[in-house]
Amino acid sequence: MAERTSDDVNATLSHLPITMHTPHFHPDDAADAAMRIFWQKGYAATSIQDLVEGTGLSRSSLYNTFESKHGLFQHALRRYHGQTAANVALLAEDGSAVARVRALLQQIVTDELTDTSCYGCLVANTALELGGRDSIVTSLLGEHFTILETALIALMQRGQQQGEIASEKSPIALARFIVATIQGLRVLGRGYSGAEQPQRLNDVIDIALASL
Repeated sequence: MAERTSDDVNATLSHLPITMHTPHFHPDDAADAAMRIFWQKGYAATSIQDLVEGTGLSRSSLYNTFESKHGLFQHALRRYHGQTAANVALLAEDGSAVARVRALLQQIVTDELTDTSCYGCLVANTALELGGRDSIVTSLLGEHFTILETALIALMQRGQQQGEIASEKSPIALARFIVATIQGLRVLGRGYSGAEQPQRLNDVIDIALASL
């Protein structure tokens, strides 16, 4: 889960405050700074000391505000939901519904091919690391997928009204298929490299669009 290029992400996150040795810090600022660390290292590999250094907060402030590393991770994951806003906006643009889906999937592929930071997608990373094993995190992942799925359902319905998508197909099932395709592209983008990677990912897009 969605989604901007690594340059966009780094530009967004680089300005986040990391010096907050003050009783007047905002929890969202700390969560945003922590999100960058979890995104880069993963949940298990992130230590409390990493979070202290990355947020600029003391251990006592972290524990008093978020209770635990897990509590801070939950807050950070909720903050990451905002990263899907650009995808939802892209899907809501006027024009061909199929073209909107292509634009979204192509953006995912571009992200994967140009992500020099190798952070990937925090939602996809978290789903692979903790999905199904941590009920709270799994619920938060479900919220993220639902945001995108809801936007896609509306787009599929629009496509049916425009005559682009067969009326007998379920908009809900199609939306879920596209969400699954996005996550599959994310995983393939992490798992393959080399000259064949662009064609491999674009083949997935072509087959996905042919299924609409």
